[in-house]
Amino acid sequence: MAPSLSWFCRRILPVKREFFLPTVAKLLQRIHRVVVQLLSRGPGALVVIRTNKMKTISIFSRPAAVTLSTDMHYDFCKLKPLSPKEAQEEHLLLESITWPETPHLPFPLSLEKTSDPAQSTFTILPKRGGGQWRIGDKLEVLINMKDFQGRPKKFGGDVLLARLHSPTIGAGVAGKVVDHLNGSYTAVFFLLWKGSAQVQVTLVHPSEAVTELRRLNREHPDRIFFKSVFQSGSLTETTTCNICLRPTQKPLCNYTDLHTGEPWFCYKPDNLSCDARMNYFNGGYQQNITTMEKLFQSGVNLKVSIGASGPAGVTIFPKMKGQSEEKRSSKESGPSGYYYQDVWRGLGGTKIRQFNTSSAITQCLKGKVVHMYGDSTIRQWFEHLTATLPDLKEFDLNSEKQAGPFIALNYTNNIMVKYRCHGPPLRSTTVPAIELRYIANELDNMVGGSKTVVVLGIWAHFATFPLEFYIRRMLSIRRAVVRLLSRAPDTLVVIRTGNPKSLTCFLHSSTNSDWYTLQQLKVLKAIFKGLNVHLVNAWEMVIAHHLPQELHPQPPIIKNMINVLLSYICPEKDG
Repeated sequence: MAPSLSWFCRRILPVKREFFLPTVAKLLQRIHRVVVQLLSRGPGALVVIRTNKMKTISIFSRPAAVTLSTDMHYDFCKLKPLSPKEAQEEHLLLESITWPETPHLPFPLSLEKTSDPAQSTFTILPKRGGGQWRIGDKLEVLINMKDFQGRPKKFGGDVLLARLHSPTIGAGVAGKVVDHLNGSYTAVFFLLWKGSAQVQVTLVHPSEAVTELRRLNREHPDRIFFKSVFQSGSLTETTTCNICLRPTQKPLCNYTDLHTGEPWFCYKPDNLSCDARMNYFNGGYQQNITTMEKLFQSGVNLKVSIGASGPAGVTIFPKMKGQSEEKRSSKESGPSGYYYQDVWRGLGGTKIRQFNTSSAITQCLKGKVVHMYGDSTIRQWFEHLTATLPDLKEFDLNSEKQAGPFIALNYTNNIMVKYRCHGPPLRSTTVPAIELRYIANELDNMVGGSKTVVVLGIWAHFATFPLEFYIRRMLSIRRAVVRLLSRAPDTLVVIRTGNPKSLTCFLHSSTNSDWYTLQQLKVLKAIFKGLNVHLVNAWEMVIAHHLPQELHPQPPIIKNMINVLLSYICPEKDG
């Protein structure tokens, strides 16, 4: 049986000064074990350790805990522990999304041997078996990458996006890019409409830039840092917070969530307790963390189109009678949908309906409670609904504009739409500490049912961290989704994926690279595969559209996303 905490306090205080330092490490280890046991039971215990300087460190069984920093950070970032089963799943996930090896970067860096979109080309391959291109065929495009000296690249790892589009009829579809690991790639498109169609291939990052992006997440996961203000009366202090806090002699306030185990830490204020935390906000961005800015130049090697070595388009004819379509190797191999006349059409699964009037949307949402949790790309959906529906009135909670929470009501039709930002990390403006909530906890406190809709979107604020952090957050949310659907199987759960965005410089790339988002997308789809949840594939919906790629897509794209969401809520009835 573990000794009591009061025994440790009595044991520490009488120790003579000359014997204190040699014994304190063992005593603290014992105290740590006892505190862990207490936390597992949940009582409100308080540990007080008096040092020879008469300072006091308090450890509470609430999230406001203090732990010596050397106890908390062995690997710089303190990630949530995993069970053996989860650790195996995480390992398999990481293996499944392994990016090709990218080259070592010399110093000083020269662009000569790096991928040059201006000298690289794509070629539309002839149709297998010959003849005209028809709806249902599969179009293949060969992409050959060259360096700035015009020499073919010998390895893969470039980040490429591809789409097929017809501007005159508002049609577009995302292509699947296959890396052959030798400097060549194949973009594959399914032909889905008749008329002329143009191929567009974009180099997002050369493979050499991926090397740097990897290094940044390994060596500088704290490049975006966060802060909290602590206050008691007129005394205030501000300290840095993160899951990745570099080891110092300062003790840490441990705000790890007791229910989900999600970790979060702040350096303890010098003169205030951890319970005095008032808020949370984005503290800024570390400077001078790279010498590789050349790899992230707009118009040179960052989000630059690659030209065609021959025709850049094809003419698609209607399907012939009796024509067999190209077989897909799996459900995942084809696109989730495409645009035609600027309207998104789904492929497989739920038919996408058009909700073109406020009355149609209201009728669909009648009697529903819609819970939206996530980042600002989900808040954008909340704002779209409140702007579109004149009778959906937002109730002023005096919340911070970016973080929320928000609530909107339509009393006549019994509609409630709510938005709350996900728990840290958040790059938004100031959020009261009491409003920091984890999605898994929110789902566990939800009754659910046929009148409940849950919308999730969590991706943009995790880019600068090790991918394991994102995986573990998603696993935690998945467990809560499984519990929710077990007790209320009629609950509708919809997840919005991340999307490509505008990148114009190193700063944008190092914090919001499409490469980071693509890795998250693969993880998200794998984690929720097989569950009764629905995806809104924002990645493809933004690539396929003719409008510029932005973190917050423009209204026509959002309208199509909302149509997908509403189609899940109110599917078309048979017959």
